[in-house]
Amino acid sequence: MRRCWRWMDALPAQPGPGAGSRGLVPDHGRHLGYRRRVPSVLGILADCAYSSARRHSLIGLRGSCRSPWCGGGASNEEVNMAHFSVLPPEINSLRMYLGAGSAPMLQAAAAWDGLAAELGTAASSFSSVTTGLTGQAWQGPASAAMAAAAAPYAGFLTTASAQAQLAAGQAKAVASVFEAAKAAIVPPAAVAANREAFLALIRSNWLGLNAPWIAAVESLYEEYWAADVAAMTGYHAGASQAAAQLPLPAGLQQFLNTLPNLGIGNQGNANLGGGNIGNNNIGSGNRGSDNFGAGNVGTGNIGFGNQGPIDVNLLATPGQNNVGLGNIGNNNMGFGNTGDANTGGGNTGNGNIGGGNTGNNNFGFGNTGNNNIGIGLTGNNQMGINLAGLLNSGSGNIGIGNSGTNNIGLFNSGSGNIGVFNTGANTLVPGDLNNLGVGNSGNANIGFGNAGVLNTGFGNASILNTGLGNAGELNTGFGNAGFVNTGFDNSGNVNTGNGNSGNINTGSWNAGNVNTGFGIITDSGLTNSGFGNTGTDVSGFFNTPTGPLAVDVSGFFNTASGGTVINGQTSGIGNIGVPGTLFGSVRSGLNTGLFNMGTAISGLFNLRQLLG
Repeated sequence: MRRCWRWMDALPAQPGPGAGSRGLVPDHGRHLGYRRRVPSVLGILADCAYSSARRHSLIGLRGSCRSPWCGGGASNEEVNMAHFSVLPPEINSLRMYLGAGSAPMLQAAAAWDGLAAELGTAASSFSSVTTGLTGQAWQGPASAAMAAAAAPYAGFLTTASAQAQLAAGQAKAVASVFEAAKAAIVPPAAVAANREAFLALIRSNWLGLNAPWIAAVESLYEEYWAADVAAMTGYHAGASQAAAQLPLPAGLQQFLNTLPNLGIGNQGNANLGGGNIGNNNIGSGNRGSDNFGAGNVGTGNIGFGNQGPIDVNLLATPGQNNVGLGNIGNNNMGFGNTGDANTGGGNTGNGNIGGGNTGNNNFGFGNTGNNNIGIGLTGNNQMGINLAGLLNSGSGNIGIGNSGTNNIGLFNSGSGNIGVFNTGANTLVPGDLNNLGVGNSGNANIGFGNAGVLNTGFGNASILNTGLGNAGELNTGFGNAGFVNTGFDNSGNVNTGNGNSGNINTGSWNAGNVNTGFGIITDSGLTNSGFGNTGTDVSGFFNTPTGPLAVDVSGFFNTASGGTVINGQTSGIGNIGVPGTLFGSVRSGLNTGLFNMGTAISGLFNLRQLLG
């Protein structure tokens, strides 16, 4: 453009019709400032033709725009990102006339109308069905619970229908605004004709005779520019106003946070499954939030029986983001790991990758220490495979890749482990057998992927569980996150049955306390549930703890007696609690599993005692 301004330098020093009218076009009126310099005619024609050609290239017919009014040498990409208020009519007009127009928005409005009608019909039908069930064929507590759970969904469907109807109306409004803007915008053909006329006048402007007509054409061009910007401003304002009337539905976030559970026996919100305590769990028997699986304690765990460290009261604390089976800690991936950020099986410590490592940041199998890479290494910062003693390090090991003492098998670390990838040492009874199986960490576990103490089974965490994927304490069964449960997927405590999130229930899917039955959400106010039980806080059938404090028994035909302080805390079937060596005469019980006799025994038929 600046080169083309020279043609006006030959004009007399008098104001022209466009003088000072810079308006929306930066420096566009500078061609009416007069410098009284007379250029050559050929120079005028060359410069003006060059500038005009560059200006025409904005509509995408030639090259990229490099003229000053296009952003001082901006590329096409920069032009596309520019605000409409600084773009010339060649671009604004063409953009409004290209594309599908308002048809897609009208189609979207029709779709929103259809969705609104479907949602309204669904809400009406849903409410009608639930009302008919609760008012006629289905009565009782379960019916009331279903109606209470269904009511928010019906309300949500009604709200969503209204929101869809509003979206349809606003889509129609945007389409109307677009059509109004398109009607007000200068047609691209008129803009192109103006530019062609300008170029023709420049080419024939011998001795400046066409100056008045050139100024008139440029003035009209500026009017086109202003008209396009005004139309686009109205379009922007109308579309913004329509969009502003579509906020997130009031209360939707609160509704999502308070969604009822899908399943039975859950406590909290938006759980899918049974017997969960917390929010957004998928599965059964989880305690916490955002868990997927069964028997997890904490947040964001995926799998079975994952939890955090055991506290001073021998209770499971929450773990986070574990993936796998029976991990204790945070961010572990695998099975039977104790610590944080371990990947593999049976590691004890932090940041280990592999199996059966004890320490931190080891890579490999059966290493003891820190920052080792290899197999069966003992110490720190070692690298390689320990070939001495058939790949074992330490003393008294039999097998391959063991480190520590008195291990038998493959890639065990610690002391007294038998199997593969086991870690830890028996601190309860030093010198006795520790873990037996595959990928166990902790103390005296038997099975696969257990972390904790005295567990028997698969993927159990915490203490004295018998079964699979239990994260609580003293459970017999599968996926229990509470303590002293007999059954499956209980997140509460001292339950006999399945999917109970309350406490001391006999039955299934009870969210209340001390109930005998199914799906009960209220508290009975009784001391025990079930049949034929004695003591306090007892569920199940014919359990008889006796003594000074006879408490916390679930299951069938269990007894506990002889303890001077506590008798009970037993789950399973047919266990007999009598004082043992671990606690002396103070406690009797702490048994899980089937037909064990003694104190603090898990498993079946006293096999643990025989192995010990």
